[in-house]
Amino acid sequence: MDMFNAIIQVLDSTIRLSVPLLLACLAGLYSERAGIFDIGLEGKMLVGAFAGASAAAVFHSALIGLGTAVLISVAFALVHGFASITHRGNQIVSGVAINFIAAGSTIILGQAWFQQGGRTPALQPAERFEAIIWPGAEAIKDVPIIGPIYAELISGHSILVYFAFAMVPFTWWVLFRTRFGLRMRAVGENPAAVDTAGISVAWLRYRALICTGILTGVAGAYLSMVQNGGFVKDMTAGKGYIALAALIFAKWKPVNAMFACLLFGFLDAAAIRLQGSPLPIIGKVPVQFMQALPYVLTVILLAGFIGKAIPPRAGGVPYVKER
Repeated sequence: MDMFNAIIQVLDSTIRLSVPLLLACLAGLYSERAGIFDIGLEGKMLVGAFAGASAAAVFHSALIGLGTAVLISVAFALVHGFASITHRGNQIVSGVAINFIAAGSTIILGQAWFQQGGRTPALQPAERFEAIIWPGAEAIKDVPIIGPIYAELISGHSILVYFAFAMVPFTWWVLFRTRFGLRMRAVGENPAAVDTAGISVAWLRYRALICTGILTGVAGAYLSMVQNGGFVKDMTAGKGYIALAALIFAKWKPVNAMFACLLFGFLDAAAIRLQGSPLPIIGKVPVQFMQALPYVLTVILLAGFIGKAIPPRAGGVPYVKER
């Protein structure tokens, strides 16, 4: 039973750790399906985390914090669109610039506003999204097998966790069952054909980037307002890049993206669980190795198990309207 409880705890941590990856991965799915490569997922998550925690601490409202996180992240997404769509700039350079701006500005503004070394004040319960306890979870938590699964894995998560996983079928429906999704996929494959049909390529791509901004804003808010209870310097810790790796691993499909993010979340959860614990045959492993393990395995999975991943054909290529 102790082994079962340990597995439940690891799976519970897997769900919590995979949420920001999943939201960022779905965000990248919208932009890349529309033909816009977005290296700036990391930066948009970071400014979303900072804006959400700052607004929540000032206005004492979790909802205002979430709304602010989304608005700021969308604004950064539109900056990326202005550079790469309107002015046909290099999408990679624009994304990297957003990451640098986000990393520097959050520290400078955090120090200027709160004088805590770039951190925000610790958020109070009313300023965070607390866990939701489902009906009957307390009553059946001691029931073998069923109780821990219901009380730990299904119940007891923030509303943003349920939102993240609900976005998977919603994104699938948008991409493959709506006119907007059909046009978005088409503009990522053959923008000239979309333009010939009288549909604005630029407007479609801007709308895709707005979707990207919304999801990265929620991902950032989750980091600072659920997982951490405040903003700290560089708290995204490369999650935007791991989300891009998961997107490639999933071959730009929403359901596959969910499983890829759960896999990376599981690797992270297992690494945390095994820190300082002796392993069979090997013995005690340095903490630094366990912390690096998810990133090492990410590279190994992408290098050896992904197979052939074909991105949208027009991805990364600015569209120039033929006259």
